[in-house]
Amino acid sequence: MFHRGSGITTDVLDPGTAAAGTAGPAEEGLFYQRCRWCGTTMFHRLLCPVCAGSDLRTERSSGLGVIRHTSVVQRNTPGARNVSLVELAEGFTVRGRVSGPLIAIRTGDRVELTTVTDPVRREPVFKLCDEPFSGPYSAWH
Repeated sequence: MFHRGSGITTDVLDPGTAAAGTAGPAEEGLFYQRCRWCGTTMFHRLLCPVCAGSDLRTERSSGLGVIRHTSVVQRNTPGARNVSLVELAEGFTVRGRVSGPLIAIRTGDRVELTTVTDPVRREPVFKLCDEPFSGPYSAWH
């Protein structure tokens, strides 16, 4: 799911974008796939869910997205944690965790990917982009 990529891995998955002789530092980020035939974006699939094509290229996500669903889970953990479905700007949805106070995490909030990974579940971790509203009517929502 969320992994550290390198030039070698990217070149193996997508030989069309391989740059000869570039062996830079390990690249961190969230990688997704785009179908070369129909352009559909997806997260770690073997076949395109739209056209069933197998010609997929790997791309790096910008890491910006919107929370589409969030819930608080209290089982198998010493404390409560959230599990969120985040729709990223590229058009695919990924399950991850949003860091911050549980009461401040709402559907529709903008988030960005952090470099931290969840050590147990190996899910991507996001952080809120905007500060929670702190105006005079903050208790109303």
